[in-house]
Amino acid sequence: MVSRYIREFLALEAFKNAGRDVSDILPRLVKFLCCLQVTKTHLFTVTLSYGPSMLPTLGLAGNLCLAERISTQFDKLGVGDIVLVQSPEVPWKFMTKRLIAMEGQSVTYVVDPKNSDKSETIVVPKGHVWIEGDNIYESNDSRKFGPVPYGLLQGRVFWRIWPPKDFGSLVQNKGKDSIS
Repeated sequence: MVSRYIREFLALEAFKNAGRDVSDILPRLVKFLCCLQVTKTHLFTVTLSYGPSMLPTLGLAGNLCLAERISTQFDKLGVGDIVLVQSPEVPWKFMTKRLIAMEGQSVTYVVDPKNSDKSETIVVPKGHVWIEGDNIYESNDSRKFGPVPYGLLQGRVFWRIWPPKDFGSLVQNKGKDSIS
């Protein structure tokens, strides 16, 4: 009795069409996911930036931002850009910081801004950059771990998506030195 109902159900035209619809949709879905992965890896990515290190540019509670990856691949980053960086201390963590100096440039920084005014000057070595958060009192950046290898730069953050009241460009209009 049960087997008859199963045979009748499988024989229904709607069931046969559903199988064809899945076979039509599946290749499109796979192509879409491949395009999404290529876009995320080589063109653009969405990043969540939170914490006090980039105050007042980026908020404490969290900002959803767009980062483009083309600038890092073609060495088109410049001093003043906000960059997405893979942490040199915790490899699975990504940070949003401002690019302060490129290789060969000297940078003077306050060693411990909370406790003293002592400053040091360093020349950024070849293949490295100097990054800092906009809030020098609450930022884990090059002042702590030194120059960052250029290969850890993942993209240039250029557009804030969230919160809606701050929607817009993060690119500075002032002249900047480019690597190229």
